[in-house]
Amino acid sequence: MHKFCLGFLSVLIAATVASAADRPNVIFVLADDLGYGDLGCYGQKKILTPNLDRMAAEGMRFTQFYAGSTVCAPSRSVLMTGQHLGHTAVRGNAGKNNMEAQTLRDEDITVAEVLKGAGYSTGLIGKWGLGEVGTVGHPNKQGFDEYFGFLNQHHAHNHYPGFLWRSSERVGLPNEVAGATPDGFDFGDGYATKRVQYAGDLFASEAASFIERHARNDRPFFLYYALTVPHANNERSRALGDGQEVPDYGPYADKDWTPQNKGQAAMITRMDRQIGELFAQLKKLNLNERTIVFFSSDNGPHKEGGNDPDFFDANGPFTGLKRSLTDGGIRVPFLVRWPGKIKAGSVSNHVGYFGDLLPTLAELAGVKLSDNLDGHSFVPTLLGRDGDQQKHEFLYWEFYEGGVNQAVLMNGRWKAIRLKKSSNPIELFDLHNDIAEKQNLAASHPELIAKAADLMKSAHVDNAHWKLP
Repeated sequence: MHKFCLGFLSVLIAATVASAADRPNVIFVLADDLGYGDLGCYGQKKILTPNLDRMAAEGMRFTQFYAGSTVCAPSRSVLMTGQHLGHTAVRGNAGKNNMEAQTLRDEDITVAEVLKGAGYSTGLIGKWGLGEVGTVGHPNKQGFDEYFGFLNQHHAHNHYPGFLWRSSERVGLPNEVAGATPDGFDFGDGYATKRVQYAGDLFASEAASFIERHARNDRPFFLYYALTVPHANNERSRALGDGQEVPDYGPYADKDWTPQNKGQAAMITRMDRQIGELFAQLKKLNLNERTIVFFSSDNGPHKEGGNDPDFFDANGPFTGLKRSLTDGGIRVPFLVRWPGKIKAGSVSNHVGYFGDLLPTLAELAGVKLSDNLDGHSFVPTLLGRDGDQQKHEFLYWEFYEGGVNQAVLMNGRWKAIRLKKSSNPIELFDLHNDIAEKQNLAASHPELIAKAADLMKSAHVDNAHWKLP
């Protein structure tokens, strides 16, 4: 049976629990390669992020929230499906030579489909990475009524692209791109030699338009606002040595920094300013108390494009960057704001991850889901009912570059990592006493190593494209 029949039947029945007036609008803002330490509210000292710091002051800041993966496409697959990397459809960045492995399936049920079935208007602006035009993974076939942006991560490298997609229609831009392929499936293997329109600015205008158009509808809305900053343009970096594309350096123009570090900071501050404009719009339209806003990043910080993450202490107190399964690669900033519902200035040490978004939004929408998700709703935490919060026995990750790496976090404390091969030894770290994961305790805790090995085996289920050796 088609997924709409299976998934929406339960959605439509359960959605009667909550009226439209009871269900909040939802905005989920996702940065790209932003580190835990890149925001002032998480300790950043050099990059200005006043609006996101204010979001933390007006809402809830999570201190131990994890991305779905340490790279973009699989992280977004976990976010959309509520399933961890041992179960979700897309588990790695497969690249243009095997796009099927990076495409959601017809049977996958996404956050957008659940909310659409509950009566929400749904929109995606920005980077998708889970299906091209003509495939079942395209946003319009995965629950989004509206879509504008980049369909794959290669195209999204270029902040001044030659075109963007509106649903399945190619929208040409006046930027001139070197090395771009001539067909409609341009994977962004190039960079702009004539820079006119900045994608991030177009996305901000599109988000404002979406909110304005849906502000006074009877239906609540869900906006997935998937930014492409501060990801570097890797193609431009290889050609020119600077992948930090931004219209100007803003407040960092006169700093005695490298151009790449200026660009990195400017991208983040420009993003912060646009998020501040989004909050101002919500207030102007009297949507503040009717809208819950989430902010996070798809994985840890990068060192691509020429910027120096150590200069900014981008991973905060953690070890590792993007492509690491230590916490520097997967623990991300996570902020939630809902005036009148979430206590202002609250800080939560609840251990959560991207797979929790689907059940959380389903609960807010009055939808009762089946039990086949890996995520847990964290609505109790958001509303200050910590005693009612279901906790994870474990969280699980895989990473498929240079071998298969696996990681398990048990009871929010014990982090087990195995690199490259299933026959390699498992390392064990106590995050309560060793947040930087420097001291391997495997020899003194054989019982935890045995448990981690069992979980690494049982949490993974092969699919057609992603298998353990």
